Amino acid sequence: MELFWHRRDLRLADNVGLAAAADRDEVAAAFVFDPDVLDHASDVRVRRLLDGLAALRAEYRDRGSDLLVARGDPEVVLPELAAALDAERVVWNRDYSGLARERDAAVRTALNGAGVDREAHHDAVLHTPDSIRTNAGDPYSVYTYYWRKWTDRETDEPAPTPEAGDLVDAEALTAAVGGADGPLADGGVEASGIAVGDLPAPADLGFAEPDADAGPAGTEAARERLDAFLSEAVFSYDAERDYPARGATSRMSAFLKYGEIGVREVYEATERAMAAAEERTGEGGEAGDGGGDGDDEGPVAAVEEYQQQLAWREFYTQVLYHNPEVVTDDYKEYEEGIVWRDDPDEIAAWKRGETGYPIVDAGMRQLRAEAFMHNRVRMIVASFLTKDLLADWRHGYDHFREKLADHDTANDNGGWQWAASTGTDAQPYFRIFNPMTQGERYDPDAEYITEYVPELRGLDADLIHEWHELSPTQRANAAPEYPAPIVDHSKRREEALAMYKRARGEDPDG
Repeated sequence: MELFWHRRDLRLADNVGLAAAADRDEVAAAFVFDPDVLDHASDVRVRRLLDGLAALRAEYRDRGSDLLVARGDPEVVLPELAAALDAERVVWNRDYSGLARERDAAVRTALNGAGVDREAHHDAVLHTPDSIRTNAGDPYSVYTYYWRKWTDRETDEPAPTPEAGDLVDAEALTAAVGGADGPLADGGVEASGIAVGDLPAPADLGFAEPDADAGPAGTEAARERLDAFLSEAVFSYDAERDYPARGATSRMSAFLKYGEIGVREVYEATERAMAAAEERTGEGGEAGDGGGDGDDEGPVAAVEEYQQQLAWREFYTQVLYHNPEVVTDDYKEYEEGIVWRDDPDEIAAWKRGETGYPIVDAGMRQLRAEAFMHNRVRMIVASFLTKDLLADWRHGYDHFREKLADHDTANDNGGWQWAASTGTDAQPYFRIFNPMTQGERYDPDAEYITEYVPELRGLDADLIHEWHELSPTQRANAAPEYPAPIVDHSKRREEALAMYKRARGEDPDG
């Protein structure tokens, strides 16, 4: 028997480690609620995790097996569970954060001490974070060059899905670890025991039910969403994805974050979409309504643009893998360091979605209501926090980590440091988004804004986009419950430029 340890891979299909274990022997599957990991969790992510585990458990039950659920330190839980099951080997898929790597090293040591074989696989990304390097052998710090090598590499096919006969049946699992007379019944692992298929409630883990809707979970829901996106929306993805009211993005981020669908399966599906895009253009023909050969516009370029989002995910994974300190430290160091303003009242207004900048407030309120935010709007609100409020990017990263159902350490950290001009692939420090221009450009009819900022409903879109220019009387007459801008963007832009110049050791007046 083999014991498979689920972590960020809550699926049976295209699961590299699970498939390898099932190829050798019957597999018992387990999930361990690790207190060290839960210390970094949030209400909405625990709710989303539990929903994903429920879907995973249903998949095992459909095959006559079940999911073993434990709570405690994995380096204690897994050797005890392996002994109770008489498992020859414990298998898992690698995670790439510093915390995960430290945990896995401790588990390997504990299993070795218990005389249990162990095996780890690369699964979460198409290309491992140490496999794409510069010609000098260094990890990439510029996405464009990374993408060129990423897109030229061969990818593995999806891993096979275990069948019912590959899995230990539920009765055998119960006999091994469950029941009043089971070998782990007396106190069990750190007095928490091991259950067959019993999932805790959030309160059992020290969390509350979130106010936001964590969204659908599980492989079936992931496939439905991916299929719907790749059937049509992907073919205009490059042209439409930045407009939050148009629903032109895939919304696959949470499914990938919890590993409810394999990245090889997703990439294979995009390759089928690419073939369909090429059929749309006709071999050697024109690409879409805009003409061209598909290299610069049209459905082929649109599908490639979506594939680039997968590459960005893996780029930031390799950044975190090689630089685990970036979770708390700037990737790019300035000679004199950045002195952030960090006004607590301004940061609080940003979190509430009450800055007086409509597109910013819409994004922050979408986050609160849906545990999600459109990607273009994420960039806008991040630029506003760091360049208009002159607040440390860590305030934003921590808030996103608490509120996003799809929070991913590598992606979120990379995005926040990009916005703050402290990260990789960073444009010069003078990249500063104008929040009013961004709103007018990407939400011209204010559909997205008014969906999440009800105080502005019924107003003409032009008036909304001119909010910063209106007099107090005009604002009071138009939308008395909506706040005036808490800062002057033009003035703060100049302050931001001066702040970064000082950080670079330059004369801000020069």
